Amino acid sequence: MTTSTPLQGQAIAFIGGGNMASAIIGGLLRQGLPAVQVEVVEPFAPARDKLQADFGITAQEQPGPALARTGLVVWAVKPQTFKDAAAQARPHTAGALHLSVAAGIRSGSIAAWLGTDRIVRSMPNTPALVGKGMTALFARVGAGRQDRALVEQVIATTGEYLWVDEEAQLDAVTALSGSGPAYVFFFLEAMTEAGLAMGLNREQAHKLAVGTFVGASELARASQDPPEVLRQRVTSKGGTTYAAITSMESDGMKALFIKALAAAHHRAAELGDEFGK
Repeated sequence: MTTSTPLQGQAIAFIGGGNMASAIIGGLLRQGLPAVQVEVVEPFAPARDKLQADFGITAQEQPGPALARTGLVVWAVKPQTFKDAAAQARPHTAGALHLSVAAGIRSGSIAAWLGTDRIVRSMPNTPALVGKGMTALFARVGAGRQDRALVEQVIATTGEYLWVDEEAQLDAVTALSGSGPAYVFFFLEAMTEAGLAMGLNREQAHKLAVGTFVGASELARASQDPPEVLRQRVTSKGGTTYAAITSMESDGMKALFIKALAAAHHRAAELGDEFGK
């Protein structure tokens, strides 16, 4: 990853000022980008007020000529509003590189709506809010080496990233890591409830569950062994872990979990079909 100050001397615009935009804005400001180099378009007043309170940024309700000074436009809008937002912003963003963090909307649709091929499409996830995000990136042919480097500088402020060679892979990324934090929270809920049922209080159960996920994730990151081997090392036959794993296997939990991710994958593809016209 590059270590230079991101967007040095260049303005950046955000269309949409919600959580993901705020995560990126916060990361950029922490890395030294002046707030005056940030333009935000956000139609909802409470979100504009939050941007002012958190970052000292005055967001605009509608796109305007101020966008013309920006070299990068980050699209952090809902899929169903992207097309209309693009139509409003297009007259002011002809010379910009465009980075989309909107789920499902394919880069071909974005290119048609904005009249440019300088587009990078990304799939981030919510741990970006605490600088621990995992983002996948896909660049259209119109986005050159310098454009890719610029995007890397921006996304690196929110965590890690990787490039994919085929845009269709982003649907799998959406299912795996984009939606993935919700799966972790789902299991944390279940572990906390189990701890309560076994006599722990909620604070104890929550702390143990969260700490276990953090520790196991760091162990998996540090180890060169696959998760299957790491699991086997803590699963002594006849022991407590063995009892739990055997119970989950007999209930077909792995197959059900894989099926759930397949449903997310299918829905990601549907979003492109539904809102990309």
